[in-house]
Amino acid sequence: MTAPPPAPHGIVELRAVTKTYPGQVHALRGVDLTIARGDLLAIVGPSGSGKSTMLHMIGTLDRPTSGTVRVAGYDVATLTDRELSALRSRQLGFVFQHFHLAPGVSALDNVADGLLYSGTGRRARRERAAAALERVGLGHRLRHRPSELSGGEQQRVALARAVAGDPPLLLADEPTGNLDSGAGAGVLSLLADLHASGTTIAIITHDAEIAGWCARQVRLRDGLIVDGHDHDHPSPVELLRGARR
Repeated sequence: MTAPPPAPHGIVELRAVTKTYPGQVHALRGVDLTIARGDLLAIVGPSGSGKSTMLHMIGTLDRPTSGTVRVAGYDVATLTDRELSALRSRQLGFVFQHFHLAPGVSALDNVADGLLYSGTGRRARRERAAAALERVGLGHRLRHRPSELSGGEQQRVALARAVAGDPPLLLADEPTGNLDSGAGAGVLSLLADLHASGTTIAIITHDAEIAGWCARQVRLRDGLIVDGHDHDHPSPVELLRGARR
């Protein structure tokens, strides 16, 4: 993979991006979006608005029908599948609503296995995994399997897996969707800590409270960005208090 253009304005840039699926389903219709380094961004909208497709574009999990997607300066259309995998492993971390943990594998190995494409050896992967689990408050649960962990703990394992490689950008798809308000606020607090330490974070959500917690919102409807604005946002503690009222 050759060097990217120097100093891109954003860590992710979408220009005139469209995505059409068979049957003339237009999931995205000429979207322009820049995610700047240091953003805390919510991409919001109702079901069918194009949020998941937007995540796939930003995360290089799919290619656009037309338009340009750049990640860390690389035009993803010019990269092979192998180069895209390398780009994802260096630049992106993913957290999903349903955790996607291997059921018979310890928390430590679930996180370490996420570093298989990082080019580091097994011992180094496990050391980094242990450090990431410690970072999310699970240093005492390294040997526990997912079935031995609560929902909030499983999501923290998923978060540790996403950040073990220190990616500049973290993509979180409904990260509190399967959690109660207490566990959800805990995950938001961890995300706030990561953002404060320099990680750029984009959250895909339909939850207005979660979106309101983010400093920037981009609203999708029918595959188009219909609104985007910055605002002050509450702390995770304030969000939890609101959820309990």
